[in-house]
Amino acid sequence: MFGSKQKKIDRLDFAIIGAQKSGTTALHYLLGKHPQISLGDQQEMHFFDDEAVFSKPPDYDLLHRHYPLVAASVVAGECTPSYLYWKPAAERMHQYHAGIKLIALLRNPVDRAFAHWNMQRFKGREPLDFLDAIAAESPRIAPPLSLQSRRFSYVDRGFYTEQLTRFLQFFPKEQLRIIKFEEWKNRPLDTINSIFQFLGLKLLPAVRSRDRNIVPYEREMTSNERKHVSRIFAQEIEKLESLLGWDCADWKW
Repeated sequence: MFGSKQKKIDRLDFAIIGAQKSGTTALHYLLGKHPQISLGDQQEMHFFDDEAVFSKPPDYDLLHRHYPLVAASVVAGECTPSYLYWKPAAERMHQYHAGIKLIALLRNPVDRAFAHWNMQRFKGREPLDFLDAIAAESPRIAPPLSLQSRRFSYVDRGFYTEQLTRFLQFFPKEQLRIIKFEEWKNRPLDTINSIFQFLGLKLLPAVRSRDRNIVPYEREMTSNERKHVSRIFAQEIEKLESLLGWDCADWKW
């Protein structure tokens, strides 16, 4: 269909960089339905947030070996939601490929924090209740770039403005496609086609969506919990509205 000449992947064309618990697994699934996209043999490569890889000059073949030979018209990408949060990732990705296109999904940080906590509870990693876990977060994630900072950063991951600004120091805005979670959830076909356009690919007439990576909730967030965490993020949401020109009234308490 796209010609017989095939190429070896020697650099990625795009990456989904986050945010965690914001619909990235479903996006990865749908992007994989496009015949001109290669996503490799696993969803989360965790290459640019691997401190062992970058403790010495990085061997990019460790990343590229996950991709088969592809037609010349195919673009290659990956999806690791922690890249947005992982402080060294932006510079590492720029050094790897300054022209790489980046996709970020942003969810109400209050709901994202609760979903993150619930996931850790489901996996048996979190003995603390939600507000207790938030109270304990700062000392838990104090060791930088640690397993604890990856697992227990319920609130810290929700400060999107700082994270996006870090990427914008290395990449022009034109290389970032930033999507509000509600836009993705309510208009998945329009959103996925806008991403295909962003990647320079043909649109698909229909893409069947499905929920992915759904973790059952042990309970709902209480009104007091939402009020408490909303106070934490009140100024952050206003900063994000200013940075992106978004209306996030639906994210506010």
